[in-house]
Amino acid sequence: MTGPEAGILLDRVSKTFGPQVALAGVDLEIEPGSYVAVMGANGSGKSTLLKVIAGLAAPTRGSVRVAGVDMRRAGSRLRAMVGYVGHASMLYPDLTARENLTFYAKLFGLRDPAPAVEEAVAAFDVERALDRQVRTLSRGTKQRVTLARALLHQPKVVLLDEPYTGLDEAAAVTLTTLLDDLHTPGRILLVTLHDVARAMSGPGRLVVLSAGRVALDVPLDGRGVDVAETYHSLLRSEVAS
Repeated sequence: MTGPEAGILLDRVSKTFGPQVALAGVDLEIEPGSYVAVMGANGSGKSTLLKVIAGLAAPTRGSVRVAGVDMRRAGSRLRAMVGYVGHASMLYPDLTARENLTFYAKLFGLRDPAPAVEEAVAAFDVERALDRQVRTLSRGTKQRVTLARALLHQPKVVLLDEPYTGLDEAAAVTLTTLLDDLHTPGRILLVTLHDVARAMSGPGRLVVLSAGRVALDVPLDGRGVDVAETYHSLLRSEVAS
C-alpha cells in the first residue's frame, strides 16, 4: 500500500511495558474509507493499538505502516495524515477554544490558520464557545473542540479513543452525527467503543481485542444481533478464564 490514499497495515505488532503485554502479535489491514469499531474489555489493548497507529508509541516488535510508510520512520508530513483524540483532550484549560485551535493549526504547519479554524468551528458547532476558556466548557462542548483540534489539518486517518466517555445523552447523539459526517470515502475512521449498540449503528467493521490479540474481525453488514452475541460470548469467556 502506497500513496496518500493508502490505508493502515499492522504486521505482527507487539507492545510491552516491562512485563505487561499490551499487544501480542496483531495483524490488521484497514483500507481507505473504512469506519471501524474497536472493542474489548478494559486492558485488552485498544488504547495502545490507537497509539501505535498514531505514532505516539513505537511497537516493541512488528511494524505499523500508514500510506506504506513505517511510522517509526515517519516525518512530519506523514504524521500530519493522522488525527488522534485520546482520553486527554490535549487542550490548554487556561486558553480559550479559539486560542487552542489557532495554536494547534500552527503546530500542524498550517500557514494561514484562520480559515482552518473557521471551518472546524463551523463543522463542530462551537462558535459560541470560541472565546471562553476551555476549563469553563461542558464535557460535550470540550469534546467538540477536541474533535475540531484533531481535524484542523484534514487528516486521512482519524483515531478516536472512547469519545463517548462522560457525555450526556444529547451530547452523545450529537457526537454520533459528527462521526457519521467524518466517515468519507478517502478517510479511515477508527473508534474504540464500549457500547455494542453504538458499534452496530455506524461502523462497517468490528475488530475485537482480547489480551492484546485480535479475537474477532468481522464486517457489520446487517448481522448486528449475531455479532453482538458473539462479542458478548467472547467477553464471558475472557471473564471466566
